[in-house]
Amino acid sequence: MSDGAGERDPGRARSITRIVAWLGSLYAGRRLFVALGLVVMLFVAGHFVPAFATLARVALLAVVVLFALDVIALFRVRAGVRSRREMPDRLSNGDENVIRIFVENGYPFPLHAEVIEELPFQFQIRDARYVVRVSPGEEGRIRYTVRPVRRGVYGFGAVVVMAASPLRLAVRRYRFDEGREVPVYPSFLQMRKYELLAVSNRLEEAGVKKVRRLGHTMEFDHIREYVVGDDVRTVNWRATARRGGLMVNRYREERAQPVYCILDTGRLMKMPFEEMTLLDHSINAALVLANIALLKEDRAGLITFSHAIGPVLPARRKGGQIYRFQEVLHALETDFLETDYVVLLTYLRRYVRRRSLLLIFTNFETLSGMRRQLPYLRAIARNHVVVPVFFENTELRRLLTSKPADVEGVYVKTIAEKLAYEKREIVRELNRHGIHAILTPPESLTVATLNRYLALKAQGVV
Repeated sequence: MSDGAGERDPGRARSITRIVAWLGSLYAGRRLFVALGLVVMLFVAGHFVPAFATLARVALLAVVVLFALDVIALFRVRAGVRSRREMPDRLSNGDENVIRIFVENGYPFPLHAEVIEELPFQFQIRDARYVVRVSPGEEGRIRYTVRPVRRGVYGFGAVVVMAASPLRLAVRRYRFDEGREVPVYPSFLQMRKYELLAVSNRLEEAGVKKVRRLGHTMEFDHIREYVVGDDVRTVNWRATARRGGLMVNRYREERAQPVYCILDTGRLMKMPFEEMTLLDHSINAALVLANIALLKEDRAGLITFSHAIGPVLPARRKGGQIYRFQEVLHALETDFLETDYVVLLTYLRRYVRRRSLLLIFTNFETLSGMRRQLPYLRAIARNHVVVPVFFENTELRRLLTSKPADVEGVYVKTIAEKLAYEKREIVRELNRHGIHAILTPPESLTVATLNRYLALKAQGVV
């Protein structure tokens, strides 16, 4: 007898578990509360007019019956809803990343569903709700975008579907895709955009200027027949005499030039702009520049430094170099310490012997701060082409264009004008010492660095 009771206990436990799960997934719809509110109002009116009391009882019975029928309709189909989330294996930092949710209706009636997306805490979004209506046997789609502003790992939660029949008195909850971690990498979407434009010779559409090449700072490639529009200075007279028709020399850009993206990871690079740090803007631009350099058949390398040398990638043109860039940049963070250019100078003298193009993504806020580093930049510039890239403080624009209302406003505007003037003076002083400085707003960083790289390459400076 005890054995029979033991055999029944597991079945009873499973039944209790199913009932608890059933009750846990059952919710009252908004329309049920509205209907019950109307019934309450009828009961109140019934105290004064007896006919309303009778009508209230009938209405209450109708609501209870309809609610029971709604519950049966929602729960008699075991899996009335199927849903899945489609998203990239990794997200692109600073870009709008597309995510799609699909909801399939397995009920014999039109489905009204409210989809609740459990987004990572980094987005600070608590009301990601989407409404979709799906016909029987069909699939509804939801498309939305997310813009991460920090690199790292983002944890997505469940896709919760609150399913309701056309009556919408009862709601059944479904949970799908519980728990998924997605890494956020430097902006590979921006990198692909510029790569596509570069391959199709349409970089000017993104603001990159066409550069006129000066002289013949290019490598000889081949000889071909003259066509209208060719430079007559490229006519090869010996080949012309042999072939009996005009032949011209064709040149290509010099290749295999070392191009280093040098990232300052000191405390000044932690400054925010449009929710991203200056370091993140620099990382995105460095990734684009390295990819374009590889497409131009140059050798791309990476050096990171602050008070010490950080991760380094020697300048190479081997396959997979851009993926090594992504892996290193993905984990790069500021260390909140003061930048030491002596460390960078020592490393370059020891390990980078060949003349290279060095784009140093850094930030100078004051003229005195730049002058402390100027001797080291000049020492580096003796053996390399140095291009410091630092940032315009765009937060000052509002102050510079505003009219001060009081004495305090005059002081604030004066200080803002002084800071803006010092930034421009930094550029002039660096240029006087043969250092090609770039002062740019963070949002124009990628275009500004590409323009300078292509200009220096066309001039044969490297």
